[in-house]
Amino acid sequence: ATAFLSALISPGLAGSLEDTRVDYRNGSVCEECMPELCHETRGCRAGLVRDSCGCCFECGNLEGQSCDLGDKNVHYGICGEGMECKLDPINGAYEDEGVHDAQCVCVTQEPMCGSDGRTYMNLCKYKEAAFESPGLNVSDGPCKTVPIIKVPPRDLVNVSGSSVVFLCEVFAFPMALVEWRKDGKDVILPGDDPHISSRGGPQKYELSSWLQIEETTRADSGTYRCTGRNEVGDVSANICNDYEELQV
Repeated sequence: ATAFLSALISPGLAGSLEDTRVDYRNGSVCEECMPELCHETRGCRAGLVRDSCGCCFECGNLEGQSCDLGDKNVHYGICGEGMECKLDPINGAYEDEGVHDAQCVCVTQEPMCGSDGRTYMNLCKYKEAAFESPGLNVSDGPCKTVPIIKVPPRDLVNVSGSSVVFLCEVFAFPMALVEWRKDGKDVILPGDDPHISSRGGPQKYELSSWLQIEETTRADSGTYRCTGRNEVGDVSANICNDYEELQV
């Protein structure tokens, strides 16, 4: 690479290679920077960054887009304002094999409630939206909302003696209380039935609730209902648990 650059530099040029700006995208020497000749850049939802020669401005990459690690604008581009380029924690190990899997990640990961009633999961998402809607304001925390069932439970057909698990994933702010009931019974499961259990795995503003029925019998067949409830409202989803006798 040094020999290639030396060939591009006129013998009459003074100074060392360290004083020479290089266009990292194609390996050529950058021309003298004349900002007045730069094209005007518009429509950049993530702000402006310097080009590969460090002279003109271009659009910064959005959150989730591929990016160049470090501060060199080589191939994928540089992340926009308030973001950093990070390797995927799962696939980053392949970087040594030439597979690039770095993406722009917003430094601030706290959700915000927009004046449009929408929840923005971080500051960068809000800035993208505010670019399109200049009057958009935000407050800390997600918007208060009726619970939303993101992953509804699914109907199942099981045979006698088997175990079944139903999943119900609910998003809400304030956090929702998730309950399971069986139609025809006004009892919150599992109640006092030892072969039925319910457990939850809270994440930020989400609750994943599982209903497990062990060693099912015909009495366990029927319609079950998952309900998510908070101070704003509630939402429900029904599933059908069908039963078949084990054929011997």
